[in-house]
Amino acid sequence: MGYSYWNGAETAHRRVMMKAAGYSDDDIRNKPHIGVPNSYMSGSPGTAHLRQVTEAVKEGIWAAGGIPVEFGIPATCGNVANGADEMKYEQVGRDIVAMSIEFVSRVHNFDAICCVATCDLILAGCYLAACRMDIPALVVTGGSMQAGNYCGKTVVEADLDSARFSGASEEELMAMEDSVCPSYGACPSMGTANTMQMLGEVLNLVMPGTSTIPASDNARIRAARAAGKYVVKLAKSGRTPKDIITRDVLENAIMFDMAVAGSTNAVLHILSYAYELGIELTLDDFDKFAKEIYCINAVIPSGPYTVVDFHYAGGVKNVMKQLESKLHLDAPTIYGNTWKDILDTVKGEANDVIHSLEDPVSKQPGLKILKGNISPCGAIVRPTAVFEDVMHIKGKAKVYEGDKPAYDAIMAGEIVPGDIIVIRYEGCKGAPGMKELMLSIDALIAKDLHKSVGLITDARFSGFNYGAIVGHVSPEAYDGGVIALIENGDEIEMDIAGGTVNLLVSDEELAERRKNWKQPPLKQEKGVLNIYAKNCRPAEQGGAMQPWDLSADYNYHHI
Repeated sequence: MGYSYWNGAETAHRRVMMKAAGYSDDDIRNKPHIGVPNSYMSGSPGTAHLRQVTEAVKEGIWAAGGIPVEFGIPATCGNVANGADEMKYEQVGRDIVAMSIEFVSRVHNFDAICCVATCDLILAGCYLAACRMDIPALVVTGGSMQAGNYCGKTVVEADLDSARFSGASEEELMAMEDSVCPSYGACPSMGTANTMQMLGEVLNLVMPGTSTIPASDNARIRAARAAGKYVVKLAKSGRTPKDIITRDVLENAIMFDMAVAGSTNAVLHILSYAYELGIELTLDDFDKFAKEIYCINAVIPSGPYTVVDFHYAGGVKNVMKQLESKLHLDAPTIYGNTWKDILDTVKGEANDVIHSLEDPVSKQPGLKILKGNISPCGAIVRPTAVFEDVMHIKGKAKVYEGDKPAYDAIMAGEIVPGDIIVIRYEGCKGAPGMKELMLSIDALIAKDLHKSVGLITDARFSGFNYGAIVGHVSPEAYDGGVIALIENGDEIEMDIAGGTVNLLVSDEELAERRKNWKQPPLKQEKGVLNIYAKNCRPAEQGGAMQPWDLSADYNYHHI
């Protein structure tokens, strides 16, 4: 066992430190050391309850004969930065979280880790660390938030954004502020937080059936204590993410994401996990399953229900049961058996929230990959949130060098139905950090233009958003992608059903424009954003700070 490491004379100095911290000699020498990264942060409902959850995890570890070593990891709330320039830190945050866990865990030589996290890029960073370190690992999620109730109507956080852009009074906004987020947990729609919580079960990093337990349900605490017990067993078994996250598991995760219409950010994360695990995975794999799996999840924005409804409708295991005919059933699970073994015990019935494959919520996949001369390396759209009138749109480009200028134009009435907005220099390097557009997209929704306008960007966008929004365009503008050459008035054609996005300008004209294009300086000359911009992979490879082939360098982006 790895914890035999603590018995040698050469580790006496380490034992001294642990004894000084309150651990007994017997604990140190004879029990598995379990790192417990806790993303508690008092400024967000997604993290403010995690002290209690983490205490339950530690109780479980002690009860099962391990010793927990809790430490803090960085955490933010994406909604705090919504619409602000600071949003570009969120994507970078995934890598910071992963590096923080790696740093502490390697120095302290843990036998396993049990992370506690709830939201967005923080949770994604915990998974990334687990894949990178390849020691036994488990993640406990913080669960989902209850929906708010405003004037007798179910509301979620995204409704507040719509209200503030649509002329609501100060009194109305204040009343909604007080009611829109009534409990701890992740905002209860299919944003990145809940998408990643759910995917944790499929990726064999979260105990099956537990990811979406509402934060307000005491089953959340019982599940955390059970996870603490199980991670000790996992540490003793020696099973690591490389043993239980195979290519089949990743493909199951892709199929699940399509079925639930999960956040497009999940694509970035799954690709990054594949790299850490040494598994070859590309956007083409996502595109393959987009042709087979339609959305069967009626959770906002693909339907009227919340993630709390989803949980009590059977949750992740019920979705997997509906997908049974498509899945790799021999794929391993966190328990060491197969997904067939788990699903054989699941009754799993289709209902209003979770439909069957034969009766999907939409005849569209939850995610789709678009290619064309604007995005030869790929772009991403969520078809289930796109209105029929803009599934195929041809219009004039209106080009903006960032989220805020586009927002100003929308609010000034410069955008009209039929336009295609282009927002660039907000990608991995251009932002830097691949900003999530909220100002401009929320403004479109508030002005009801999301049903008649297209938007193309090298940035990310929220899982809360609706409309013909094409993101992750690669190559990005900073690297000289075609998106950098688009001019106001150019005609663009977006065919979401057909999977294409093209600039209707001749190759000869684009070649002339390229002669005049110059790569701008990085917007950040120092700090973590500068480090990220100089070391990140492109969006179609996950956008993480991971080594990649720089031999082609600039020419890589002129495919």
